[in-house]
Amino acid sequence: MKSIFTLFFVLAAAHLALAQKRLVLLDQDGSGPGGSNQMSIMVFLQSPKVEVLGITMVTGNAWRDEEVQHTLRMLELVGRTDVPVVPGAVFPLVRTEQETRLASALYGKVVWLGAWGQGPTTLLETSSGAVPTTVDHPTIPKSNPNDPYFVPVMPEGVPHSKPLDEDAVHFLIRQVHAHPHQVTIYAAGPLTNIALALSIDPHFAELTEGIVLMGGSLNPQSQDPEFATSPRHEFNFWFDPEAAHITLRAAWPRIDVTTVDISIKAMFTQAMLDAIAKSPTPTAQYIAKYSQDRYYLWDELAACAWLDPSIVTKENLVYMDVDLSHGPDYGDTLTWTEALKPQTGVRLVHAQVDLDLPKFTKMFVELMSTPAPK
Repeated sequence: MKSIFTLFFVLAAAHLALAQKRLVLLDQDGSGPGGSNQMSIMVFLQSPKVEVLGITMVTGNAWRDEEVQHTLRMLELVGRTDVPVVPGAVFPLVRTEQETRLASALYGKVVWLGAWGQGPTTLLETSSGAVPTTVDHPTIPKSNPNDPYFVPVMPEGVPHSKPLDEDAVHFLIRQVHAHPHQVTIYAAGPLTNIALALSIDPHFAELTEGIVLMGGSLNPQSQDPEFATSPRHEFNFWFDPEAAHITLRAAWPRIDVTTVDISIKAMFTQAMLDAIAKSPTPTAQYIAKYSQDRYYLWDELAACAWLDPSIVTKENLVYMDVDLSHGPDYGDTLTWTEALKPQTGVRLVHAQVDLDLPKFTKMFVELMSTPAPK
């Protein structure tokens, strides 16, 4: 009889622990192997406080189908094939590659084109600090520019698991309705999937706990040429401006935005990689093997700040939107104060601009180094 009561209490405690977990849906442009996209997913997978309901894929840093394969393989290597991966939008709502290349001839080149090719600016550490240098991204294999559905050779191997036979938009809507007012949307890529979900279901946003965005730029203090001369430019908003516009105006209970301003203060250093590589866990060894580039921890910071908001030491409460003019500022971030905002339905956002870097660094290294929660 005693053993029955013991089992009962163990099961009850396990059920309570699961019930107290925070629910999140991850919408990502999961380029890989390694890199910011995959490591941000692992932040959630490694946290014992989170249940990941699924990962939806959107074209951004790479094409959707390539991202799906990298994400499936990452989940296999870290032992989390229980998390569903769902393919989403292949193309932005309006912006096209052809239009973008024509615009670059008129208004100047863009440093990072994502799936449309061209290596990003990578920060190389020197004795005098980080120096931006344009190089081919070592963790984003070049895609066939003529075929969005082409998947290049994968250094980490081809996955055996398959994505869900469902589109990302309806999966997102279904999960939010199954857990009303309990789910946070974490969107760290272009916002095409989110905008489509909002367009199909007018109650989608209000049924969530809120949305966390990695996107937007206010006034980053940097020598990085991508931002020093274009302080309002940020890739995720720029790649699908119309989707960002739709998303920022929806009825979310709360909008948190991890901007360029805060992201460029958090770089993935060699010391961090060395510390993680000492751990024998599958997650740590995946990072040690595949995350060899030193670049900003864009998406990881957004993820960790949601887990522990005290990482963010300064935020600006601003009304935010995106320029849709199709001119030289197409896709740039727009912001206003309460007194200056337009009367067009713009929403207030929590724009993160500064952080406790040692606290974030410690949290990230520990999450990536410890055994995954059971």
